[in-house]
Amino acid sequence: MESVRLGRDGPRVSAIGIGMWQAGGDAWGKDVRDKDSIAAMRRGVELGMNLVDTAEVYGSGHSEEVVGKATKEVGREAVFVATKVAGHHGRDRDVERACRGSLSRLGLREIDLYQVHWPDPWDQVPLRETMKALERLERRGLIRHIGVSNFAVRDLEAARSYLSRTALVSNQVRYNLFQREIESEVLPYCKREGIGILAWSPLGKGILTGKYAASKRPKDRVRSEEDLFRPENLRRAAPLVTLLRRVAKAHGKTPAQVALAWLRSRPIVVPIPGVKRSSQTEENAGAAGWTLTNPERNLLDRVSAAVRLDTF
Repeated sequence: MESVRLGRDGPRVSAIGIGMWQAGGDAWGKDVRDKDSIAAMRRGVELGMNLVDTAEVYGSGHSEEVVGKATKEVGREAVFVATKVAGHHGRDRDVERACRGSLSRLGLREIDLYQVHWPDPWDQVPLRETMKALERLERRGLIRHIGVSNFAVRDLEAARSYLSRTALVSNQVRYNLFQREIESEVLPYCKREGIGILAWSPLGKGILTGKYAASKRPKDRVRSEEDLFRPENLRRAAPLVTLLRRVAKAHGKTPAQVALAWLRSRPIVVPIPGVKRSSQTEENAGAAGWTLTNPERNLLDRVSAAVRLDTF
């Protein structure tokens, strides 16, 4: 698989990553098993996917433990590990403690990309305090690169202003054909400033795979109450899913691979689809190594923009 640079001067990572939120436990369904998650990550590495994303809050650290076991199998040099410090661990005294906890669960001496998960609205921790603590971790060799997740432009500007010697290499945000909110401000800003975009939920938690319909909805805890999977939204999504199937057929691909290829056509975007098993990793990897035509991209843009989902 080809590699891409994360941000203007950041590290090189695989063009498609491996999201390990699902490995946190059974929130994504009773069919989630550690051995399958490890096999999925191992298969991804075999296919050239080195970017692995997790977080300390996924299963209260269990996802990191699974990633750590898989990393031990495939070898440290084969993976670029990205994890996240929870927003409620943003105080100076908590950041290093959280980092060392992640390092222990991952079985690593150094985290490749350490991201602030959310700006915390409850504790009102000054962002300056968090970013200075992260920069200190980078200086001490506990982390290699600093990123953020779910940051608006105002938060990005503030975070960058508090870093004196280290660049902010990435912002991990929700981005897919149905949920394109970042295109108004965040995406143009990151493109202009050389900050990479890690796209979480690049398949809309599965809706863009074509597996679901108003009469067939997921039942796991994460998605059962998700606005995207309300029957009326699944009906409204049908024209786009139909188009994905049509484009997929023309390329010998799947709807999911087309949806990921659409994201890959954005120069600074690296999708990180989640996986439960090896077959999903293989399908995700199949989104690399080819491109949509300009007419196909434009048509996907237009049909996607015309979908009006009913959300709260």
